[in-house]
Amino acid sequence: MGGACYKPPVAEMDLLSWMESRVRARTLPRHVAIIMDGNGRWAETRGRSRVEGHREGSRSVRSVTREARKIGLEALTLYAFSSQNWGRPDEEVGALMQLLAEYLDSERAEIMDNRIRLHTIGETGRLPGFVRERLESVRAASAGNDGMVLTLALSYGGQEEIVQAAQAAARVGPVEADALEAHLWTAGLPPLDLLVRTSGERRISNFLLWQAAYAEMVFVETLWPDFRETDLLGAIADFQQRERRFGLTAAQVTSG
Repeated sequence: MGGACYKPPVAEMDLLSWMESRVRARTLPRHVAIIMDGNGRWAETRGRSRVEGHREGSRSVRSVTREARKIGLEALTLYAFSSQNWGRPDEEVGALMQLLAEYLDSERAEIMDNRIRLHTIGETGRLPGFVRERLESVRAASAGNDGMVLTLALSYGGQEEIVQAAQAAARVGPVEADALEAHLWTAGLPPLDLLVRTSGERRISNFLLWQAAYAEMVFVETLWPDFRETDLLGAIADFQQRERRFGLTAAQVTSG
């Protein structure tokens, strides 16, 4: 699961177009989620502050979001800030919140121009007011857009999501799988097809635990600030080479 990338005999400047044509020729995943890991390590290896690593990582967010929209993904979900991240130093948390506000301000026009619908999951009530105001403004403005759904997981935890969904489901009836799923923060999004994690770590860190039950997973060595369009396409190409059986045998999948 190394996120192997094609090595075509083409000039570097043509690589992106070549990869786009290859992934578009096969069935795309409907919903891709990314654990954006490695900002701190990227900065530390360069003798820079962790905040600078997060700032460089925000450039990857822009590049990857644009590419996902360009190739026609239905949904892209980005793990931007976990419930556990509140335990980081106050200076780093404050910088992350400021970067999020700057991102929402700078990308608002592009979100609207590309008919992207912004969505959030997580305990967003814990976010500072200046971030919540921007989130709600862009969410409201983009609510009628019919392009890709961009979901930011903010103050998000998979275990926390399942607990609140189970509690909500129990208030209205028996807690069965379908009922619980309807109360997840991701209700209404396409099923998760592909989960990508950067930085070489091989765990999903409390992210989309329910949704990842049958998702394909790709783990890449690239640190998030270095992850760009061709890295996304490489992960999708890896996904497209796999046989998805959902508990069935290969023969059943083939005959079906």
